[in-house]
Amino acid sequence: MIHQKHHKIVFSFFMSLLMSCIMSLVISLFNVGLVENIIEVWLKAWLFAFAVAFPTIILVSPLVHRLVNLVLTAEHKK
Repeated sequence: MIHQKHHKIVFSFFMSLLMSCIMSLVISLFNVGLVENIIEVWLKAWLFAFAVAFPTIILVSPLVHRLVNLVLTAEHKK
């Protein structure tokens, strides 16, 4: 198994893998419909989307964490 210290990279990998899969399928279906070669169209789109998504998540996630921390309030103990 992969050590816990690599959590952010592994999380980013799986998040980008799944999101790019879902989004590329939806966008491919929206743009070309259920054509004969939809699997080929989708797999090409997925490969491209994942190649963009993974490094983007790695680069953008620190900013997103900061934004989430600004929006959420800490729970006060009584």
